[in-house]
Amino acid sequence: MFMKDYIVQPPKLLSSLSPYSKWRMPSDRQVYLTFDDGPTPQVTEKVIEILNSFKVKGTFFCVGSNVEKFPDLFQQLIKEKMGVANHTYSHMNGWKEKKTKYLEDIAKAANLISSKLFRPPYGKMKISQAKALSEKYKLIMWDVLTKDYSNKITPDECFQNVVEYTRGGSIVVFHDSQKAYKNLEYALPKSIEYLLNKGFDLSKILS
Repeated sequence: MFMKDYIVQPPKLLSSLSPYSKWRMPSDRQVYLTFDDGPTPQVTEKVIEILNSFKVKGTFFCVGSNVEKFPDLFQQLIKEKMGVANHTYSHMNGWKEKKTKYLEDIAKAANLISSKLFRPPYGKMKISQAKALSEKYKLIMWDVLTKDYSNKITPDECFQNVVEYTRGGSIVVFHDSQKAYKNLEYALPKSIEYLLNKGFDLSKILS
């Protein structure tokens, strides 16, 4: 599978080359907020606070090692009825790893995260890995990458990525990480407010 870091919205050709993955959901008004790389102290709590303030939900693709380090924070996500999903144990780049090692890392995370959803870190996994994983998981990619993790964009540019590219059925990616926090703190509430005002429903988690 091929995903350039600079792509905010993947082109149709890219999606068609990834038959094992879901890039967008079939909906006119539903938008799915997702968060990668946590749980992260202070950041994940802030995301939960923002989501709850708007009475909306998110799906958190958690790194197993972070779940292991911060179990109470992971349990808070479950208590708040947020979605939780597998994002490998060690944030592994599938392009750089053999299939067996990659699948073992995901299985290690699965011991901590009970979910049938999986998203590859960096959006990078080999076709052989995706094919094997698709037998056990729904492979969730994205329709809108906010790029909140990038120090090359401003918080408002992060928000504008949501404004420009989000449509019905979009799967939007933020990151509940320290690296993304500056952009996330600004762009997430503005994005939610904008999407709700446009009539989108943000009340569902991915399943």
